[in-house]
Amino acid sequence: MRRTLPVVEFEDALRRYDAGEAERADFKLLVKHLLKLLVVKAPGHAVEVRIPPYGAVQCIEGPRHTRGTPGAVIEMPAEMWIDLALGRVEWSAARATGKVRASGERTDLSALLPLLTR
Repeated sequence: MRRTLPVVEFEDALRRYDAGEAERADFKLLVKHLLKLLVVKAPGHAVEVRIPPYGAVQCIEGPRHTRGTPGAVIEMPAEMWIDLALGRVEWSAARATGKVRASGERTDLSALLPLLTR
């Protein structure tokens, strides 16, 4: 498993995404990379962020869950995650669409986003 993603690889996948030509591998690459940036910015295990079927991470400091469904979960489609992480959509607007499901404490990501701006 690579620790860092080459900038060119990320930019190429993002270019295809922006052109509406992204394939499954592009979505996976973009989602996983942006989730890693979230974990770097907000390390911890209190909130699980799920972007099915591409990835899930635990982040944000607070109580850690050890079994079963965590008490704080955020789930959304890949396109919404990419747009949020890149600052193309604000957290409140994303929540208003109904595509972002967030339950539990600490599930407001507005202070952490965007991770990158494009």
